[in-house]
Amino acid sequence: MLEHLNAEPGAPKRVVVLGAKGFVGGASVGRLQAEGVAVLALGRQELDLSAPDAARRLTETITPDDALLVISAKAPVKDHHMLAENIQMMTAVCDALQEVTPDHLVYISSDAVYADSDEPLTEASSAEPGSLHGVMHLARELMLQSVSQSPLAILRPTLIYGTDDPHNGYGPNQYRRLAAKGEPISLFGKGEERRDHVLIDDVAEIVTRVLFHRSRGVLNVATGDVASFHDIADMVAGHFDPSPEITYKPRSGPMPHGGYRPFDITACRQAFPGFEYTPLADGIAKAHG
Repeated sequence: MLEHLNAEPGAPKRVVVLGAKGFVGGASVGRLQAEGVAVLALGRQELDLSAPDAARRLTETITPDDALLVISAKAPVKDHHMLAENIQMMTAVCDALQEVTPDHLVYISSDAVYADSDEPLTEASSAEPGSLHGVMHLARELMLQSVSQSPLAILRPTLIYGTDDPHNGYGPNQYRRLAAKGEPISLFGKGEERRDHVLIDDVAEIVTRVLFHRSRGVLNVATGDVASFHDIADMVAGHFDPSPEITYKPRSGPMPHGGYRPFDITACRQAFPGFEYTPLADGIAKAHG
């Protein structure tokens, strides 16, 4: 649950964004700049958090008046080497935070920190990740909590879709690229898994609102609705003429999360009562352009 420290929302003096060239980072930078916020956008070329001097350089960069938005990660984490690299990156951030205390700290984590559950997930759900990717994010959350003297907000988005996604993950982004090339949309099993998908624009909007409210606490970023991957493929296919074929392939293992991962978004509604997530069909249409 979030607590807003600003009685009235107001722009931070400056937001330093680590991971500014990524999917979430780029969208967040654009949204903040549209609000007239001063942004220092740092990608790997500007500040490599894996470099030996990363902590020193970050210490010299951030000031006590800044809000620090930490997005930078090597993801998705597929093996122990990537896990170690991500911990090393966050170690540099934590070392810098022991030298400089920014006015506000926001970390973009993931819903992968949660254990699987048949019940809708909330911010109070058990954080028992079943993947190295979830382990990475939970470890980084705990690292920040252990050193930060700043108000800390942790955002845990679910599956994100939209234009400019670099990962081509299974779901709306991949389906749209296959259809654009005239190739079939291939589903695992019958595409019966039901998952929540959130539009990148909505993620950037939540990030901006958290920064303007100087919020602290934990918030899931999810719509509260689920759709099957087959239904998503149908939505994507409907934007193409001719419509791509939808094909099926056998699974090599069990369905992730038991095929169902819903969210209870009461906390988001309470934190931002005027905000409405983009319905999936509208978001897919927007991404199609």
